Amino acid sequence: MVSDVHGNVRDLARAGEGADALICLGDLILFLDYADHSRGIFPDLFGTANADRLVELRTARRFEEARELGARLWAGVEGDRATVLEQAVRRQYAELFAAFPTPTYATYGNVDMPALWPEYAAAGTTVLDGQRAEIGGRVFGFVGGGLRTPMRTPFEISDEEYAAKIEAVGEVDVLCTHIPPDVPELLYDTVARRFERGSRALLDAVRRTRPRYALFGHVHQPLVRRMRIGATECVNVGHFAGTGRPWALEW
Repeated sequence: MVSDVHGNVRDLARAGEGADALICLGDLILFLDYADHSRGIFPDLFGTANADRLVELRTARRFEEARELGARLWAGVEGDRATVLEQAVRRQYAELFAAFPTPTYATYGNVDMPALWPEYAAAGTTVLDGQRAEIGGRVFGFVGGGLRTPMRTPFEISDEEYAAKIEAVGEVDVLCTHIPPDVPELLYDTVARRFERGSRALLDAVRRTRPRYALFGHVHQPLVRRMRIGATECVNVGHFAGTGRPWALEW
């Protein structure tokens, strides 16, 4: 089980060793590494100094200034912004999807571009969003994407659309999402020094349907990585980019 791969192709290629299947909960793309500002699409295009400044502004929650910085930098790029960004994402996706073992079950993160996934997902990779799959005799539900934030990442959707996907999944043994339930301890990132957005609909579903596990990522350095909500063990598995270590789910 991995989430928040963020360009870590080397370790992704080994993540499924010894497992019946690999499950990926999204955020394959590395746009900007908050731990190493020299890595990602943004510093490749605009340099590490500008990446330092962008992280500084975002960490201070000065999102309007961060957007203004981005707009100035993109204005100096030759070519259409969307095209340049898509080309960079495609280069990453080509390597990342090729590293997936068979079988892999995957859903999207908030920084992913779902429209491109069908071009790269091989026959051994099953992409699910608002859907269920039986894996090893257990029912897994998958809900991808994130909720809308001032960050305006590529795959943010409305609370209503997200809640509809949670409802479509229904009762499962393992509920797999990119973002956590709306619990403060699970949402605070101790390095970025901010609360990320979690889902109230997801929290309500965990309390109501009582899956054995609720697994998610999104918050890379959470205040709390694991906690129980009623009968459900909630586990953040979103540390893969930094550690290269998958989380193993054993029955």
